[in-house]
Amino acid sequence: MIGEPMSPSELKRRLASGLLSFPVTHFHEDLSLDLDSYRSHVEWLAGFDAAALFAAGGTGEFFSLSPEEVGTVTAAAKEVAGDVPIIAGCGYGGELARDIARRAEAAGADGLLLLPHYLIGASQEGLYRHIKSVCDATGLGVIVYNRANSIVTADTLARLADACPNLVGFKDGTGQIGVVRQITAKLGDRFCYIGGMPTHELFAEAYNAIGVTTYSSAVFNFVPELAQRFYRAMRADDAATMATILDAFFFPFAKIRDREVGYPVSIIKAGVELIGRGSGPVRPPLTDLTAEEKTMLKALI
Repeated sequence: MIGEPMSPSELKRRLASGLLSFPVTHFHEDLSLDLDSYRSHVEWLAGFDAAALFAAGGTGEFFSLSPEEVGTVTAAAKEVAGDVPIIAGCGYGGELARDIARRAEAAGADGLLLLPHYLIGASQEGLYRHIKSVCDATGLGVIVYNRANSIVTADTLARLADACPNLVGFKDGTGQIGVVRQITAKLGDRFCYIGGMPTHELFAEAYNAIGVTTYSSAVFNFVPELAQRFYRAMRADDAATMATILDAFFFPFAKIRDREVGYPVSIIKAGVELIGRGSGPVRPPLTDLTAEEKTMLKALI
């Protein structure tokens, strides 16, 4: 039975309290959902002090899931996550995004991550109307994700903050530090600010310096203790520990990741497989790592 949803203000507080992560979505070899394996993985991850987990997010191949599957994956995560909040992916055009938002809320999600709309560019007024319509469609707390073709300015975000009390988070995947700094300066503590660059540990120190004090770690999927150690070092301004971990793991990891387009997701699924937790193949249009690349990753792990 689904309990009371987390309030937007409580979600904001929880988001700011620690490291975040996106569990991969598990598939069988025929690319159907493998919910048993997924539940086992999420339950395991929930034991490593994540502040929140994102079901069916970007690393969870949101872009390859149907709206119904987003709801199914969200419900499966909620079944095993215990006290860890589950935030569901949401996105595409207005009608689809609002439909997914309602499905996620019905599945027990504690919040929504609004990913970019589909395909086309949009004006700031268009982005304002789109994001507001999704916030208006749900009582859940919403995080807007600046990335790709959906990049709001500080002024647009300020308008949204006034119009949408349940908009509680801003996540950046653009790497445009100047834009992000304008937003943190203008909006102050109105939002929780989240780093969302691929392999964000490579950017964490720079973002932390401008007020983005938490981020989503993809590698938490298969090396959660290492991910937490790096996060704690960042929060403690322990540059020496961060440098050691970057040199030993993240820099060589990024070299494997950059060998093919789409590998920021594929390499995480490979890591989960290599620690014996299944996860299955990626869905097209993504491709899996080659046997050689998996051997390289195994040696690194």
